[in-house]
Amino acid sequence: MATTDVGGASPADATDEFDLLVIGGGINGAGIAREAAGRDLRVCLLEQHDLASHTSSASTKLIHGGLRYLEQGELRLVREALAERERLLAIAPHIIRPMRFVLPYVDGLRPRWLLRLGLFVYDHAGGREKLAASASTRLADTPLGAPLLPALRDGFEYSDCWVDDSRLVVLNALDAAQRGATVMTRTRVSAARDSGGHWVVHAQDANGGHHRLRARAVVNATGAWVNEVLDHMQVPARQRVRLVQGSHLILRRLYGGDHAYLLQSPDQRVVFMIPYQQHYTLVGTTDVPYTGDPARPVIADQERDYLLACVNRFLREPVGTGDIRGSYSGVRPLYDSGEAAAQKVSRDYHLELQHGSTGAPVLSVYGGKITTYRRLAEHAFGQLAPALGVEAQPWTALEPLPGGDLPGGDMTRFIEHSRARWPGLPTELVDRLAHAHGTRLALLLGNARKPADLGRDFGAGLTEAEVRHLVRHEWARSADDILWRRTRLGLALPGSAVHDLQDAVAKLL
Repeated sequence: MATTDVGGASPADATDEFDLLVIGGGINGAGIAREAAGRDLRVCLLEQHDLASHTSSASTKLIHGGLRYLEQGELRLVREALAERERLLAIAPHIIRPMRFVLPYVDGLRPRWLLRLGLFVYDHAGGREKLAASASTRLADTPLGAPLLPALRDGFEYSDCWVDDSRLVVLNALDAAQRGATVMTRTRVSAARDSGGHWVVHAQDANGGHHRLRARAVVNATGAWVNEVLDHMQVPARQRVRLVQGSHLILRRLYGGDHAYLLQSPDQRVVFMIPYQQHYTLVGTTDVPYTGDPARPVIADQERDYLLACVNRFLREPVGTGDIRGSYSGVRPLYDSGEAAAQKVSRDYHLELQHGSTGAPVLSVYGGKITTYRRLAEHAFGQLAPALGVEAQPWTALEPLPGGDLPGGDMTRFIEHSRARWPGLPTELVDRLAHAHGTRLALLLGNARKPADLGRDFGAGLTEAEVRHLVRHEWARSADDILWRRTRLGLALPGSAVHDLQDAVAKLL
């Protein structure tokens, strides 16, 4: 695997000429850039902030079909998502892992027959192969029921997958870069025009530099900013975006075990309770209309209280604000299908192909969910392939993401091998890095024999060697990039070390 240094806001090539310019460095943009770069096209991925800096790092961290979407009649979306669940687990087993979910039965809410039927469809709609089937389960006097109220005596179990969402974005961008794509972060589109059947795009980077890019086609995958970008391109928006805020609480660890819970609410919504980073429990999500700055969502008191009330309807030992260790919110830019209630707006995606005044194509992405990003990328490229003069032959379903080429796809065996290869390093450190980097672990650790070989420890096992790797190879440009999107160590690192970390990053730039 190539180890090309791709760490910076890569400059455009000498002529600033591209076949495809992808604007937006979230999961959809990164996935489309990877899809196109794999066909030897000249691709540029442009992101105004950091990769995965908004919606794509604020998900519930699940690769799932969306059990509740069955109630809304979205069988096509669920079927596609379930099939993708299997594919993504196969191509990224280091950052995606199976997880068992417990669904307690609550008298007076969804009847048993409906839950059984939904889980039967869930088991069979997507060609499940690797994951265990659903089953009825006893909760009373069992470890699964230990944190729950005694009245919750039984329920169901089913399988889905957990994902490190921001790393999924970074790995797609990294794969695109290794296949020749130019990746430019912290670079914002300031103007664009259609000229002679090509797009000429002007962009400003964070250092004040100006870039003039010329592309045969543009993908507008900017999420909440999709119609704003169309305005810059002087293309009238045909579709509307529905902004919906989803917030999560990070609580102290509420129970033992690796399983998660799917909790029903009287308002027909569901809330997940998921083990998170060994020491915490993640609770989410909400669905509320959003009208503020898409870059700065903050959990509202009402959302906090809603999530606490939901879990307290199930927990044997109630939790309160004193149990909160953190929170995060994301703005979902959903395709506006005209539904009145935010929770009923479809999570399916919509692709809108338009052209500039001289015929240059621009494809805008509306909606979508992280589980179906790869299929979205296939469909997007399929619409652009004729204009680019290439075949839209899919290839990403079987090609591992960087670090995902584990022997036999066996993460347990890979961790055992990694511990044996670096016996002088703490097992907790090796395990965390193996899950983040997979087979690229050797690029980071090299011949390290002891912790001191990795340089300064900034806290929580974050070393100078890892920081250097993230800056050089993964576009990290700040302490926040590293703590909240590349490593998820933001809750574990002492606050006093953040300034030192930022200074260290600045010296590497």
